[in-house]
Amino acid sequence: MPIATYGLVALDCPDPESLTAFYQAVLGGEVDRYDEDWYVLHAPGGSRIAFQRATDHRPPEWPRGDRNSQQGHLDLDVPDIERAQEAVLALGATPLDIDDRGGERQFRVYADPAGHPFCLCLK
Repeated sequence: MPIATYGLVALDCPDPESLTAFYQAVLGGEVDRYDEDWYVLHAPGGSRIAFQRATDHRPPEWPRGDRNSQQGHLDLDVPDIERAQEAVLALGATPLDIDDRGGERQFRVYADPAGHPFCLCLK
């Protein structure tokens, strides 16, 4: 018998409104704004991502493990990684590790506009 049910992933950031807009442009879905410090994206399929203001937010140093490590990241499945890469870069993502070895490694790593790592994964 489980102890809990999954609710959502919450990401700290300096500007929840703009980070919510970034992920809504990437994933689609509907946004609930609870106040200027807390937004929730209801992505298609039922997943939820919350964005919480953290005024002193410092992005992780990917791929460090000794200090200020990434803590966690999102994997986003895409049917066309080249097209998806072009779109997320246009939205303000930063490439962190995009050498997929000619398609051998079926993911690429980026940072969202607040510096959180996320992967585009070839579905």
